[in-house]
Amino acid sequence: MTRFILVFLLCVGILFPLDLIEPVERHVIVPFTALLADISVWLIQLFDADATATGNIIRSASNGFAISIERGCNGLEAVIILVSAIIAFPATWRYRLLGIGLGFLAIQAVNLVRIISLFYLGQWSQLWFEWFHLYLWQALIVLDALVVFLVWLRYMPRPRGPAPAAAAA
Repeated sequence: MTRFILVFLLCVGILFPLDLIEPVERHVIVPFTALLADISVWLIQLFDADATATGNIIRSASNGFAISIERGCNGLEAVIILVSAIIAFPATWRYRLLGIGLGFLAIQAVNLVRIISLFYLGQWSQLWFEWFHLYLWQALIVLDALVVFLVWLRYMPRPRGPAPAAAAA
């Protein structure tokens, strides 16, 4: 358990500051966040043609309301927590990479629901938008990372050891 905690803290201690470095911001974070806005608008436009995306901003053409997907709203912090936990846990690298890939997709799927719901909540009520944005969705995204980690643990292949002595006889 001590090894897990130390490796987890080391990974978090490396990945979070790495997330703040300017070249990473410019070449990874900003394009990824813009992609999230584009995907969100594509999903919104399946039902509502009034939404547009410009960079990290999603705007309603009908009433002018807009949201900006900023650092902390793109789900990458939850991904960092998940990646750190998966790397810290003893498993094969193949299974770790599978968990990281599927976990990334799961977190981003929930994050897309978050972004779209906030887009509509903000048009309906600023009070509810703030509450959902600051309290409910922040907790749910981190909870999503925890649930993904627990599911990953549940389905992790068990190491194959020698057959028990009683079964061999």
